[in-house]
Amino acid sequence: MVLNLIAVLAALAGLLAAVAHGGYLAMLGAAANRRSGGEPVNQYVRSRVPVAAVTLGVSLLALLLATGGPAADILAILAGAGSGMVGYQALQSTRTRYRSGG
Repeated sequence: MVLNLIAVLAALAGLLAAVAHGGYLAMLGAAANRRSGGEPVNQYVRSRVPVAAVTLGVSLLALLLATGGPAADILAILAGAGSGMVGYQALQSTRTRYRSGG
């Protein structure tokens, strides 16, 4: 019971980080499309979309694994925590690269 709860929470945290990264990339890409000099940003966003997609897929897999038994719960914890860390790190690196002064 407790192991399953930890697995679900880890998977949801990974899902949150992956969705946040994907949403930030979508917002950044939309802003770059409206600007005349936004092509370098668009290229960067297109290069980072696979990372966001993979972390989202792994976090969804972790959520699916959390419905299984204890062995699947352990795999769900590892997958959820891993995708969360990768998604959060990717989000932070993108935010640092394009942080404005405002």
